Amino acid sequence: MTEIKRMHVGARMSQIVTHNGTVWLAGQVGNPGESAADQTRTILANIDKLLAEAGSDKTRVLSATIWLSDMKYFAEMNEVWDAWVPEGHAPARACGESKLATPEFLVEIMIVAAQA
Repeated sequence: MTEIKRMHVGARMSQIVTHNGTVWLAGQVGNPGESAADQTRTILANIDKLLAEAGSDKTRVLSATIWLSDMKYFAEMNEVWDAWVPEGHAPARACGESKLATPEFLVEIMIVAAQA
């Protein structure tokens, strides 16, 4: 049986779960009160750290699910996202509007990646 590894485990969720060469990250949020672009930068920097800890990186991202508190932030978030995704490595992606945990969160991103 292949081991399921959980890292940064809390009562409600784990920040990283790995199983059979796949990495799942919990939804990542930025700093409340920052712009959507700055929250996206913070989120992607945290995703980079978590993926490295799990033995992966942004070139191995399989899919991304992005929630925006309002679709008016779509272009602002995409500008940062597009600069972060390595050329030729765009993952499958969905982006939609949803109420997030608090009104100060404008962006939340969840990633699935392959381990190296």
